[in-house]
Amino acid sequence: MFEALSDYYLKSNSVTLGVLALLALYFLVINWVFFYRFLSLNRWVDKETNSLESLLMGASTIASNSYLSHFIKSSRRLSAEMFDLGLYAGTKEATKGLATLSIVASTAPFIGLFGTVVSILDTFNNIGSASGTMAVIAAGVSDALAATAAGIFVAIFAYTYHQLLKRRAYELSGLLRMQRDALLAKEASAA
Repeated sequence: MFEALSDYYLKSNSVTLGVLALLALYFLVINWVFFYRFLSLNRWVDKETNSLESLLMGASTIASNSYLSHFIKSSRRLSAEMFDLGLYAGTKEATKGLATLSIVASTAPFIGLFGTVVSILDTFNNIGSASGTMAVIAAGVSDALAATAAGIFVAIFAYTYHQLLKRRAYELSGLLRMQRDALLAKEASAA
């Protein structure tokens, strides 16, 4: 295995190796973004779920650790406008990191393709100086396609992570809206 990697490293074009290094960095970044955001969103969803459940069980206000509690404390009376501001701020906070994942998902295949094209061009350039057998061409093309495969591999994870976080953020936004509606309904019935 180590020999195969060192052989690939020695035979590959420097641009292809640079592309593979960039894609490896992309992969590390998207994994960090995903796991950090997923864990924080899970904690946040748990807090908001507990707050909503307490409201539905008859509590007069939301839990103090709920995101909307900050907006309630800053206002003298409950209003739909104030809650809309809280929902907007909550949605903005919940969707952090999605742009990074989206950019990686859309650019990684093209970066991999760029590495492949440069490596294939280098292979065809070397055919003129070496014996142009099919074995030389096949080896060069197969090495070049590793960059495209790496780009697609990274894009698959980035897109999947993006969709998972987007769904979790949507769920969180729904919890915040339900708390808003419950509080406004309680206030309307009390008036």
